Parts: sequence; C-alpha cells; structure tokens
Amino acid sequence: MLNKDRKDRGFTLIELMIVLFILGLLAALVAPRLMGRVGKAKQKSTAAQMQFLATALDLFHLDVGRYPTDEEGLKALREKPGNLPSWGGPYLDKPVPKDPWGRDYVYKSPGEHGAYDLYSLGADGAPGGEGENQDISNWQSAP
Repeated sequence: MLNKDRKDRGFTLIELMIVLFILGLLAALVAPRLMGRVGKAKQKSTAAQMQFLATALDLFHLDVGRYPTDEEGLKALREKPGNLPSWGGPYLDKPVPKDPWGRDYVYKSPGEHGAYDLYSLGADGAPGGEGENQDISNWQSAP
C-alpha cells in the first residue's frame, strides 16, 4: 500500500503554490481595471438619479409655481410641505434616494447656478476632487 500511483496522491505543495501564484497574478492585473469601472458606474448612476430628481422637482414647480425651499428640501417631493393646496404629489414613488456612496444629495434653492442647485460630493464627501471624488451636479455635464 505504500507505493500508490501518482494519480491517487493528489496535488503536491509546489503545484498548489504555482496555481495560487497564477491566481494572485491574475487578480492583481484584473482588479484595478474593475475597480475603476465601479467608480465610473457610480458616477453615471448619480447623474441618472439626479436627472430623475430634477424631473420630480420640475413637476413640483409646475404644480406649486415654485421649487421647494431649502427648509422643505427634497422631502417635499414625497411629503406635502405645509399648506400647499396645489401640491399634486407625491412626486416620487419611493423615499428620496441617497447617492451611490450612501450620502444625501445636496439641494439648495434658490441656487447659485439656477433656480436650484442639486449635487453629490462624490466618493470622498468633500467639495471638489477629481476622478471618483469629483462632485456631480445639475449644472455641469456628467463625468
């Protein structure tokens, strides 16, 4: 019984190490490319969500004659703010979404760049930035 055939013994330690090395090398080459695409996908998702919110804000404006104030914020798209007889909402079927990084969208009305400003601070949550950290707003073209 001590003289088993090679096919019955399984893999040697060297063979397993070679396979693990190859898998690690592949992961090191592929992972950075995939991570860059995840960041771009989040930016595009943010731009799409903001377009959806802008449509809801425009519907609010058509009904009420103005955009929600800073105090009312985006929640005015779901809940009737105060005594507005012409409010025809809710303008969103679901609660106001958070950006893909889990933070609230920033809404200001009146805005510095139009009737209102709507933006996300990107991955870092701070103003400015480049790449995935870049702010995404309704007054600039999407990244």
